[in-house]
Amino acid sequence: MAQNGSIRGRRQPNILVTGTPGTGKTTTSSSLAEATQFRHICVGDLVKEKNLHDGWDIEFECYLINEDLVCDELEDLMEGGGNIVDYHGCDFFPERWFDRVVVLQTDNSVLYDRLSRRGYTGSKLTNNIECEIFQVLLQEAKESYPEDIVVALKSDTIEDITKNVESLTDWVRSWHPAS
Repeated sequence: MAQNGSIRGRRQPNILVTGTPGTGKTTTSSSLAEATQFRHICVGDLVKEKNLHDGWDIEFECYLINEDLVCDELEDLMEGGGNIVDYHGCDFFPERWFDRVVVLQTDNSVLYDRLSRRGYTGSKLTNNIECEIFQVLLQEAKESYPEDIVVALKSDTIEDITKNVESLTDWVRSWHPAS
């Protein structure tokens, strides 16, 4: 097994960037992909493009993702390494896929403003704010992956995102597969 239980023989690490909607996952992932030349996989886009869902959730106005189909679609890509996976959930991905799990966290007032600007209202807005308040995604990550690969990063400002990308880029450069 390679470092932290990842796939043997991979020459580059895989990173999962997760967090409540509006915490900056896509911005961070895109910038990190550019800095590292890794592949950015936005799971939400993949689900839409490849129809990896079981329909539309009217209350939350989103696709009901079929986790098995998503994992089947990503399996070969993940084995090769060099991927940044961007998604608000993390507990259904195989543990062996990731060498670093980043949970982005945003101050509730900042998050409220971001989600409101996106048009989130009612239960969709309330549920996402509550997820952030109760650190649901951080807890999910800690329960799903070895704690030493899970890192929570503040993501309130562009400066935070820049600092996070620099820190993660340094981590990628220092990563070495276990023999």
